[in-house]
Amino acid sequence: MVSQNMNRSRSPLLLILVISLLAGGCAKQPVKRMMETTAYCGCSSCCSWERGSWTYLKLDFWNRYVSAGSDRGRYYDGKTSAGTYPDEPQPGLLSTDSLYHPWMIPFRILPWYILPDDGTIAADTKYYPFGTRMYVPGYGWGVVEDRGGAIKGKNRIDLYFDSHSDALQWGRRKVPVTIEYP
Repeated sequence: MVSQNMNRSRSPLLLILVISLLAGGCAKQPVKRMMETTAYCGCSSCCSWERGSWTYLKLDFWNRYVSAGSDRGRYYDGKTSAGTYPDEPQPGLLSTDSLYHPWMIPFRILPWYILPDDGTIAADTKYYPFGTRMYVPGYGWGVVEDRGGAIKGKNRIDLYFDSHSDALQWGRRKVPVTIEYP
């Protein structure tokens, strides 16, 4: 009889605990950190690849091969370390960027431009695992999907751009980055 009363008194406490955990959420709060950011693109000088192999006397110019490092000579497919293709962030139709650039609205009505798309960020995966979202002022939202050879430490990231000129224009900047862990 006493054990039944104890079980009945525990069940409301357990229910309250479960509801508070679900309502409060278990996700980590976003963190702001001053980080050094650099830029890269998919070109041969940024990603160390070359067209054609000397095995075929460079006649297979449509194929790309890694030209430096431990993977030298391996086929280069352009994918990130997470196995995805890199992408630059797209603001989408439903964003504040449409207010600042209204002439882009006709292009953003196309189905693949309606929703915003996150960009690709290379980071040290010891500190930021794949899937970590970051907001970089001037770049937008990005997801850690790549590791860089020179990206070491928790205060350094590399941002992907579609063109080499955009990457050079970004250069090297120190900006406050908002980090959302998965």
